Amino acid sequence: MKFALKILKDFPAYLWSGWGAVASIFLFIATWDMGNQLYGDLVLPSPLETFQTLMMMLEDEDVLYEINITMYRASVGFGISLVLGSLLGLLAGFFATTSMMSRPIVTILVGMPPIAWIVLAMIWFGMGDTTVIFTVVISSFPIIFVGALQGARTLEDELKEMAESFKLPWHMKFFDVYFPHIFSYVFPAWVSGLGMSWKIVIMAELLATSDGIGASLAVARSQLDTPTALAIVVIMIASLMFLEYIILEPIKREVELWRD
Repeated sequence: MKFALKILKDFPAYLWSGWGAVASIFLFIATWDMGNQLYGDLVLPSPLETFQTLMMMLEDEDVLYEINITMYRASVGFGISLVLGSLLGLLAGFFATTSMMSRPIVTILVGMPPIAWIVLAMIWFGMGDTTVIFTVVISSFPIIFVGALQGARTLEDELKEMAESFKLPWHMKFFDVYFPHIFSYVFPAWVSGLGMSWKIVIMAELLATSDGIGASLAVARSQLDTPTALAIVVIMIASLMFLEYIILEPIKREVELWRD
């Protein structure tokens, strides 16, 4: 509770510190408008036209339904990868043998291109939710696994010895000694995994489903509807930026204060 109140208290200062990021966004929009003037509306619609298209889309219940479908798939896939990656990563981190055995598997998972997983999932599961969710899980899992593994492996022996010497109960050892250190590694991995999930779900939907934001993007591509395609891209980017910078980043900053 105190942790949440502290985040809310520091939130206005955090927003004010982001003025540089906001300025860079406006600079990007200005560059985008220059590109529109150089190449025309067919290749690169203007920001004004794109945002007008976006507002019209958000008034359409069908578009909101497609967004909900995509968010559902991304949330389920990310949730599964978060639980599995965190638990198995901690297990591997606390046991050296498990850590050594898992390294080649993680290397294979990280090195496998997501597009290859999508193709395999389409063969295994067909066209639908399972293919998308599986691809999200298999792409996000290694990131979270490695973060949890590093958090467990980098626990200092002095901390463990101190906890043992004071004969702390197990819950105090975990929450007061081990958890702050481990969480400072796991939480950034969750943030990275969330970003990966959001990108992969769009790619998988574009290739393997007939609904969701990715499928809408495929339709816009086939019709050469560039304003709609860019509006969908704006939805994707804005959603991810809201989740990462407005919700998760303040928590991350509080969690990592001990590093300073």
